[in-house]
Amino acid sequence: MPCFMKMAVREARLACPDDIALQHDIVMSWGKTLAELDLNDPPPAIARHLAELVRTKTGCGDLYRDDKDEANKCVAALLPDLEARIAQEIKREDGDALALALELAIIGNYIDRGVEIEFDLEREIANVAGTISPEVLATLKRDVFPGAKVLILGDNTGEIVLDKLLVKEFIRIGCDVTFAVRSHPVINDATIEDAVTVGMTQLCQVVESGVDTPGTILDRCSPEFLKTMEQADVILAKGQGNFESLEGRWPGIYCAFKVKCKRVAERTGLDFGASAFYLTKQDEMDGGDGGVPNACSD
Repeated sequence: MPCFMKMAVREARLACPDDIALQHDIVMSWGKTLAELDLNDPPPAIARHLAELVRTKTGCGDLYRDDKDEANKCVAALLPDLEARIAQEIKREDGDALALALELAIIGNYIDRGVEIEFDLEREIANVAGTISPEVLATLKRDVFPGAKVLILGDNTGEIVLDKLLVKEFIRIGCDVTFAVRSHPVINDATIEDAVTVGMTQLCQVVESGVDTPGTILDRCSPEFLKTMEQADVILAKGQGNFESLEGRWPGIYCAFKVKCKRVAERTGLDFGASAFYLTKQDEMDGGDGGVPNACSD
């Protein structure tokens, strides 16, 4: 609840920076709405109600548009050097380009306006090395055979630029890659507009999930997208929002994200700021224990 109230204040200020009375109205209205919601729902399912409230009261549909454009631009400037690092990794006899691309893509998950966290992206990128579970990585390598249908559930802008490194590695292996984005603007999550801007649509098929939530809430997905999920050989869910949306609700998903809040740290058993990478249990569905396998690593 404290996180959602902070988010309401931040988004009210973004939507109507010069109208203090309207900011107050948004925050007070959100407090009443929040009290009526089921807080057992995944946080992304709750967050969509705030987006609807702000949009209704202000008419502002994409609060973070400027922020998203700036994030994509800043990370794109880093891409040539990162591509060169992966090229060197490919040439090394003991190199692991897929692991490096995956770790870089996870670091990109720091770029999240849904939480308040300070980080040094360039320092994190410079120091990346061996932070993900080798056991789960080995399982992923087994599953991404040539011809495998790989579905990546994207998350934030900026992050989507680093996701291109991962997409390229799956393509190099010979996989058929599909990248999913949100269907409606919510926080700073990537939409089809961002996929076009950063060049993701030139690399692989890009589809909209149908959701208006900062996470893949299954009952907000389109029937077509759910079919895409069912037909995928591998699903890799990027971001804490997708983790919160899918944990215990869809088996056999690779989750890759940065731990960015105390609640998720406690849930995963990882430190704040750690890189999480694990495969959800094959029998992990609604009504299950919702436990997190001991395959995470910091």
